[in-house]
Amino acid sequence: MTGVGKGDDTGIPRALSVAASGVVPMASPRPRAVPAAVRVVGGGWRADIRGATVVWRRELIRFSRNRLRILTSLAQPILFLFVLGTGLSSLISRGAATGDGASFKTFMFPGVVAMTVLFTATFSAVSIVWDREFGFLREMLVAPVGRGALIAGKCAGGATVATLQALIMLAFAGLVGVPYSPVLIFTLIGEMLLAAVAITALGTALASRIAQVESFQVVLQFVVLPLFFLSGALFPLHGLPTWLSVLTRLDPLAYMVDPMRRAVFEHVATNPAIARLFGATMTWGSWHLPIVFELALTAVFAALMLTIAVREFSKTD
Repeated sequence: MTGVGKGDDTGIPRALSVAASGVVPMASPRPRAVPAAVRVVGGGWRADIRGATVVWRRELIRFSRNRLRILTSLAQPILFLFVLGTGLSSLISRGAATGDGASFKTFMFPGVVAMTVLFTATFSAVSIVWDREFGFLREMLVAPVGRGALIAGKCAGGATVATLQALIMLAFAGLVGVPYSPVLIFTLIGEMLLAAVAITALGTALASRIAQVESFQVVLQFVVLPLFFLSGALFPLHGLPTWLSVLTRLDPLAYMVDPMRRAVFEHVATNPAIARLFGATMTWGSWHLPIVFELALTAVFAALMLTIAVREFSKTD
């Protein structure tokens, strides 16, 4: 009876014996599985800070590895400053263009620095649309951190990259009559950083609900170019037609360019006529806006854009 089973003492196989008796032996009870304890990873403000730091470092790594982007981003500001600035200087009277160490390129320098911040900061927001289109954003969203932490890291990274790019432009200050004063340099760095945070938050708010890179580029052109040309980066804001004057006062970038220009002309030796022509302060009617007020408006704009960016990003699936 090989293969049927071992028999008992009577020599009858056990399987046949059990079938004949009709009694089925009870199976031994299996041990009951005890569920393993589940530990929730992440959560809390520590995880949010760590997540924001990772996103911030990712932006810096992407910037440092793309040397071609660094060089090409400098091409447009340099063309505006040295080519357009030199050409427009010929349209200004000789005394205003070359007198007392201040030239039209000196006037344009803060606007070109602001332009560098503007284009670099808004371009950094493209990575959100890129990550969404290629699936990486979904992996970020399932991380055990708040959506606000991801936005904060993104804005911090974009602002840092934009400020670093603008720092390169500061190296050309001496070529346009702007002194390398430590006080001026640190003042400009602080104002550039605040402007970079505000513009990056604006770009992030726009990118949070756009699914395709091509669509975002169209939106950027529609938003960035009016911001730049109405900011007073290329022309003084006084003596304009009423309709244009109103539009420049509604441009948030104008309140970022004006403090930089006023800081530059506080350190440039020039006569009062040129100071009134190139270094005139922004006004609301007859009220000359203080620099602190302009910086406060920029900070409020940055906070508003960050709030909108977090709200819109929270709706992302």
